[in-house]
Amino acid sequence: MSSPAIGIDLGTTYSCVAVLQHGKIEIIVNDQGNRTTPSYVAFSDEEILIGEAAKNQAARNVKNTIFDVKRLIGREFNDATVQADMKHWSFGVIHYENKPKIQVQFQGTYKTYFPEEISAMVLQKMKATAEAYLGKTVKNAVITVPAYFNDSQRQATKDAGTISGLNVLRIINEPTAAGFAYGLENKNSAKQTVLIFDVGGGTFDVSILAIQNGVFEVVSTAGDTHLGGEDFDNRMLQHFVQEFKCKHRKDISQNWRALRRLRTVCELAKRTLSSSKMARIEVDSLCDGIDFHSQISRARFEELNIDFFQKAMALVEKAIQDANINKTQIDQVILVGGSSRIPKIQNMLQALFVGKTLNKSVNPDEAVAYGAAVQAAILNGDKSNIVRDLVLKDVTPLSLGICVGYERKMSVVIKRNTAIPAKVTQPFTTGVDYQIVMLFKVFEGEYTETENNHLLGEFRLVNVPSAPAGVTIADVTFDIDSNGILNVTAVERSTRNSNRITIKRDTGRLTQEQIYHMVQDAERCLETMVL
Repeated sequence: MSSPAIGIDLGTTYSCVAVLQHGKIEIIVNDQGNRTTPSYVAFSDEEILIGEAAKNQAARNVKNTIFDVKRLIGREFNDATVQADMKHWSFGVIHYENKPKIQVQFQGTYKTYFPEEISAMVLQKMKATAEAYLGKTVKNAVITVPAYFNDSQRQATKDAGTISGLNVLRIINEPTAAGFAYGLENKNSAKQTVLIFDVGGGTFDVSILAIQNGVFEVVSTAGDTHLGGEDFDNRMLQHFVQEFKCKHRKDISQNWRALRRLRTVCELAKRTLSSSKMARIEVDSLCDGIDFHSQISRARFEELNIDFFQKAMALVEKAIQDANINKTQIDQVILVGGSSRIPKIQNMLQALFVGKTLNKSVNPDEAVAYGAAVQAAILNGDKSNIVRDLVLKDVTPLSLGICVGYERKMSVVIKRNTAIPAKVTQPFTTGVDYQIVMLFKVFEGEYTETENNHLLGEFRLVNVPSAPAGVTIADVTFDIDSNGILNVTAVERSTRNSNRITIKRDTGRLTQEQIYHMVQDAERCLETMVL
């Protein structure tokens, strides 16, 4: 092997990097001696700060400190979740060709960055952390994403890796990576069906895996790309904003510096409530010289977030239903992600799986990076015993389908949670009398109406036989490989006329020219980055 390949858990709130070295997976500590790094980027007059340095100065530089960028990546500006999140962010987000761009002041001027560029800076920090530890240049990496990320979000994450100077060997699902971490620590020839419950800073995933003799097969997956610890923090933050307003007749909802300081203590309080029944809130001179002192009980915190917790449990039930099994067939329920420590979440899970002890054997903050490093080593050709003969069989997280002509209904061809690679053929007919061209639009998503799903691409079949509607038939084949690349082919039955489209996950992406320029900019920015 010419150089090691690393695994990166690119998280909403924290990121983590790991590598296989000397026959074992090692979580790499950063320059502060910590095993996880805040996914924060800050711009000052002279330099770009990343990680702890960026988060620590957030209250002094609220408009130029970027966080939660994972909630922007691969989304359109008009996405309802983007619009909702913008109300919680102190930094500016502007509209650019239907994509969001982040606006900051840097070196005395206003600059804008795509979410991919900010994520690339976090990845550069993780890359530099690994290189300092290994003492050599790192080029290859596996990066994880939530299982329920759609096509655009996955590809945008891969683009961020490219911009950072990494060769992204593969994008893999976070709960699948966590399954690797569990499976390798619990090598057993007996077949196990495990449920990975992964609730992190910004996203929630649940996946069911069948593990046997080094084969990891994803059976089903469900999730919400907008449910996590940040949402719990926001609920607590709003609770105290309202309390401050009632006590002192002052509204701090638009005071970004006060909100940042209050958010920091809310995050600490949330962590305290995982081990204590009560947490204190203390912020000196929060606004206009007024000190704010309060407290919150675990019960009140649970009450503020109960709808989020219930939604997570409903998604667990959905994953079990999609797997066509019952709860008693789950051998292990494995907790992953920092927010899985919340007692109410654990109690609700325990109630769902009556009599089953929740498995806390993997480190919830590090399991995803651990599994990513396993996959990275395999793809990099490592022959160590720990990864030898391991096989990963994944599924497509969202349904893939088509609509013909200008219909608005989606016909599902490959259902969600279908094992990949997969190949399915379905017949489609003309919808208008005597048409000689058939238009095929390829979508992903779970809605019946195509306007609510994500358009992946479209193509035409020309010179089809002119006949009454419903007579001419074209067989459409969806063929998706292990890397998630989708080929769609249409063949008219009588003439054998055919056409095809390859969905290389580039719809709605940055152009290759944009990526090239961002790579150049990123290399120039390295001089001003504190890595």
